[in-house]
Amino acid sequence: MESKYQLIMVICNNGFASDIVDTVRKEGATGATILHARGSASDEMQTFLGITIHPEKEIVLMVTSNELKAPLMKAIAANHGITTEARAICFSLPVDDGIGFNF
Repeated sequence: MESKYQLIMVICNNGFASDIVDTVRKEGATGATILHARGSASDEMQTFLGITIHPEKEIVLMVTSNELKAPLMKAIAANHGITTEARAICFSLPVDDGIGFNF
């Protein structure tokens, strides 16, 4: 049985999550959750005065219908993808069940 809903996860550079939420709202998304995170990839680490700094990231989470998944992900990639300053990557996971949200 195919899930009716999908969780789209977007990881982007710090400061771009609100722009991503604005983009997906224009495509029909009803909302999203923004989490602050810290990258751990060794090639992203920088040293400042002998202290290793991990770049700040943001994670955007949104649950959407299967029908909206592809248009939302395409809009994210086109406007905020890996070749932009936001350097956003996104992927989706099926949502089998949920409580507390309506579509």
